[in-house]
Amino acid sequence: MSTIIRLAIQKSGRLSEDSIKLIKECGIEFSSGGGTLKSMAHNFPLEVLFLRDDDIPGYVADGVADIGIVGQNVAVETRKTLEVVRPLGFSKCRLSIGVPKGFEYTSKESLNGMRIATSYPNILSDFLFEHNIKASIHEISGSVEIAPGIGLADAICDIVSSGSTLISNGLKEAEVVFRSEAILAACPQLSAEKRTILNEMLFRISAVQQAEKTKYILLNAPNHALKTITSLLPGVKSPTVMPLMEEGWSSVHSVVKENEFWEILGKLKDAGAEGILVIPIEKIVK
Repeated sequence: MSTIIRLAIQKSGRLSEDSIKLIKECGIEFSSGGGTLKSMAHNFPLEVLFLRDDDIPGYVADGVADIGIVGQNVAVETRKTLEVVRPLGFSKCRLSIGVPKGFEYTSKESLNGMRIATSYPNILSDFLFEHNIKASIHEISGSVEIAPGIGLADAICDIVSSGSTLISNGLKEAEVVFRSEAILAACPQLSAEKRTILNEMLFRISAVQQAEKTKYILLNAPNHALKTITSLLPGVKSPTVMPLMEEGWSSVHSVVKENEFWEILGKLKDAGAEGILVIPIEKIVK
């Protein structure tokens, strides 16, 4: 039987959606609907396991799954021995301490003597120890935000995205404890054959993620302004310049970074560029 690699991903939720999207953008085809718990890829030596997020680190550490996509916060909290292959850049969040709105929070020292409710006792314990804070941890699962309101705790430590859940429960964000995003983790004892398959996946993931950060740009430029315009467009190596049928004009093709695009666009127009066309890029292979 040919070697395959098993990938564990969350079976439902935003992390699941982003994980499936990434793998399918890598050209790997598999079934992800109908409540299935595992699925074999049709065109790549990969089997996908759909698991609870909290279970993924254990499955990967024990070698039941070879690799897994999981929140960094979950991986750290479970204390499992994993090889972090690479951060994936999506499902970003932060683990923060929330205190009642009326509480005067001045610094980390304000947490001394508090009872803090959390579903992440290990990460919170590390934070308190690092900053020499003496506080008690009350571990609960789910509905952490309600703990201060019912007298169970003085503060909470939980995942925060927009902060709206804190506000609706009469709390405010006081301290960021841990910043997290999705990571690709692997079993430390991965075989050489499976490592080869993983490297092929990483190659594809890199191509997809590079493309997400860039745009392909085409424009018409007067020849007298080519030096200025091409200096604004580094491209992958350098811009492509081709003469147009109209004398004195050229077509310039290049790649620009997403976060620099609007600034560069204005400069191109000021330099005389016309007919600027911007196209999404599906993959970039370097």
